[in-house]
Amino acid sequence: MAPGTGTGNPTIPGQPGSIRGFTLIEILIVLSIIGILLGVAVPQYQMSVKRAKEAVLKENLFIMRKMIDQYYQDKHRYPPSLQALVEEKYLKAIPVDPITGSNETWVEIRQMPPADEYIPGENLGIIDVKSGSEARALDGTFYNTW
Repeated sequence: MAPGTGTGNPTIPGQPGSIRGFTLIEILIVLSIIGILLGVAVPQYQMSVKRAKEAVLKENLFIMRKMIDQYYQDKHRYPPSLQALVEEKYLKAIPVDPITGSNETWVEIRQMPPADEYIPGENLGIIDVKSGSEARALDGTFYNTW
């Protein structure tokens, strides 16, 4: 076949219909660039997820504490449990602790009666709520101290 007729050998580079692939060096360079980008992006993503979970935890604690205070203002006593807040329509549902992933890990802080008025077995109301997680937050504090 004469050169330039357009129906040349498919293995000659630059000719129409020729087969061209990537070299090993090109593939390695692309994979290296992808690896570097992932090495930078993954830690940033994980940090963003942790920041978001912390924001949700703060909001959940704020709302539950506000509803405990509202319950006290309405009934002149503290709620016997978080479930009581749900049953009496102060909350739609007990929120999920975003750190533990469960709504059953909240730690209820009960009121302390004066020592001379303590009655064993008396169900004292909850005055505060904290996360059940023992993990450390981004600011260095523990979630269960918030």
